[in-house]
Amino acid sequence: MLAPKKVKYRKTMKGNMRGKAYRGSEVSFGEFGLKALEPGWVTSRQIEAARIAITRHAKKGCKVWIRIFPDKPITRKPAETRMGKGKGNPEFWVAVVKPGRIMYEVSGISEQLAKEAFNLATKKLSIGTIFAKRQEVAL
Repeated sequence: MLAPKKVKYRKTMKGNMRGKAYRGSEVSFGEFGLKALEPGWVTSRQIEAARIAITRHAKKGCKVWIRIFPDKPITRKPAETRMGKGKGNPEFWVAVVKPGRIMYEVSGISEQLAKEAFNLATKKLSIGTIFAKRQEVAL
């Protein structure tokens, strides 16, 4: 599972997910990408499950890039605990994903195979996604 080695603060505030992702919104490493359509938190378990689904379906000759990293700790208070007495302990890590963010990229496989692999990966994620292709930039 992905998690940061070291963080400045053990517990963070919830924050907001307003707006669109301008950074990381284009396919830049591979040929095809999986783009987020809605905002949400993607857990490290979901990221890993989607990665495994992509690599298993694509078999050999496929390079996969993970473009999101879970760097936000989510805290939980124990069950049947009274209110108060501070914030709970960090339980798991999430990546904050905004609409337009490219989450995964692949290269070395056909477009049809990439679509099938990303379709399997989408089922593992908690947010809506769309298939994206690399756009050639004319100079």
